[in-house]
Amino acid sequence: MKKNIRAALAAALISCAFASSALAFGAIAVDDEQGMSARDAGYGLGWGSTRAEAERNAIKECRSAGNDSCKSAVWFETCGAYVGDRVNYGIGYGRTKREAEHMALDNCPNCKVVVSDCQ
Repeated sequence: MKKNIRAALAAALISCAFASSALAFGAIAVDDEQGMSARDAGYGLGWGSTRAEAERNAIKECRSAGNDSCKSAVWFETCGAYVGDRVNYGIGYGRTKREAEHMALDNCPNCKVVVSDCQ
């Protein structure tokens, strides 16, 4: 009986490890052109087991929201952020949403947060 419990626990731990790493990357894609206000920018979030997969999924999500000119803006492993104004934009990433937003705003101090998220 103890062997079965140990085997079940080991299998559960292994499956949890694989499940948590299944979506190891996140990405933000945006449709944001010069002259567009931050609130009018379109975006999509994507997740994947690789950076490329996360970026593809973010672009796909951005386009499915009705945006035509979606481009990957930032990829991240924990949290990411995209900020913008009518002329400039900034990107950030970090261990927390706040850290990602601060990094993005440091790159573009007069910008507004368009989107930020964490895994």
